[in-house]
Order: sequence, then structure tokens, then C-alpha cells
Amino acid sequence: MLLEAFLLRLALSAALVGLLLSALWLVQLRTRNAAIVDVGWTLSLPILALFDAALAPGWSARSWLLAAMVSIWGGRLAWHLALRMRGGPEEPRYAKLREEWGAQADRRFFIFYQQQAMASALFSVPFILVSLDPRPALGLWEWLGGLVWLAGILGEATADQQLQAFKSSASRQGRVCRRGLWRYSRHPNYFFEILTWIGFALFSSGSPGFPGGWLSPLLIAWTLIFVTGIPLAEAQALRSKGEEYRRYQRTTSALIPWFHSPEAGRTREDPGRNRGEGP
Repeated sequence: MLLEAFLLRLALSAALVGLLLSALWLVQLRTRNAAIVDVGWTLSLPILALFDAALAPGWSARSWLLAAMVSIWGGRLAWHLALRMRGGPEEPRYAKLREEWGAQADRRFFIFYQQQAMASALFSVPFILVSLDPRPALGLWEWLGGLVWLAGILGEATADQQLQAFKSSASRQGRVCRRGLWRYSRHPNYFFEILTWIGFALFSSGSPGFPGGWLSPLLIAWTLIFVTGIPLAEAQALRSKGEEYRRYQRTTSALIPWFHSPEAGRTREDPGRNRGEGP
């Protein structure tokens, strides 16, 4: 019975997000900016969390709490992504795909959008499991998950704000940000994104179906580390920043914040330190 309910909810989630991203694919046909998929994908997860909470046969308060947590995460990130793409050209990674795919770009972007929809459905597994949990109280797992989620949310918001503040200065265009968290990790936003999803998985760990909820952070980590996150960001940074970014790679952890190599603070790659631009 539990498995049947889970599979039905998973199928409904996939269908719902598939329709949403199909609509956004039609939008990008007009705007020629495929980056809208990032905003749509991010918002799809709060939509699914709210959907699961509304249909929860278990203790609904737990589901609504998780839906609120997911909505805070998704709302903040979607707003950040929307501001980044507003009025600007198509992001380089999507522009490069459009160029490589040529006449097949529209068809292949549709497939790409639907792949994102399937990923959203899989990432929603913790939401489904929590919605099926009949326990009428919060336990240790929910409190622990909430604390880890909070650390992830605050860390990612801080990293995004620090990078945005750095890029806002015209004199720093094309430079490497080493301020704040970016001094200790080349991708602190991705690290805290993964941490946020670990929080969701922990929140679901006391629910039926454990350890199914851990599929989400594993998929997020795999995607960010090996597929679309770090590999594409690093390739673009190397194209735009060249040797300065190569030095940054040699002295700074790729993902997990760690001690910065002392030599990086004394090399010519960071002359901004003398102007108050460094960390």
C-alpha cells in the first residue's frame, strides 16, 4: 500500500513538472534564452512540496513544515537566478549548447527541459515520504534536518551575496572573487546547496521509506560535482579568466571550504588586496 501510494505520487509529480517545463520551453522559443529552465526547475520543487503537503495522508503539519522549508529555499534561489538573467544575454553555457546543437537546438532543449522535470520528480522523494508519515509529532530527525537546512540556506545566501557584491564593481569584471567564503572554496554556493538537501534528507529519515530520501542529496551532489555544476562553471571561468583562475584552482578547495593556501594571498593574482578588494 505504501509503495503504491509512493509510486502514484512520484508519477503525478513527474507529470506536473513536465507540463510546467514544457510551458517554459515554449517561452524560451520566443526569448531565445534557455536559462529560464533554471528558474523553472528551482520553483518546481516548492510546487511539488506544496502539492505533497496538500495531499498528505499522514500528519499534515510535518508536510507543511517541510513545504515551508523548501519554499524558502526555492523562492530565494529562484529570485537570485531571475535577477541574474534579467535583461541580459543568454548564459554562456546555454549559448554554447545552442551553438553546438545548431538546427537541432529547439528539439534538444525540449529533451533537456524534460530531463530536468524527471530530475525534479526524483528530488521530491523526501517530500513524498514525509507526506506519507503518520507519526503525530516531530522527532529528532526533523529537528536535526531543520538545523542542517538552516545552515545550508544561510551559507548559500551568504555566498551568493558575496559574489554578487564583488561582480557589481566594474573594476572587478573578469577578476576572480576571493572574498569571504570564496576564499576557502571555489564553489561555496554548491557546497551549501548540497548541505541544504542533506537537511531535507535528514528531515525525512524518520519517515517510512528510509533511506529513500537520501537519493536527493546524492543526485544533487553528483549533478553539481560531475555534470552541470562545477565542470561547466570551471570551464567557463578558465575561458574568461585564464591563468588567474588556474592559480585559484591550485590554491583553493573546489567544493568543501578549507584553509586557503598562504601563497595565494601574496601572489600578483590578487593586487586588489592593496585597494581593499581582497577578503
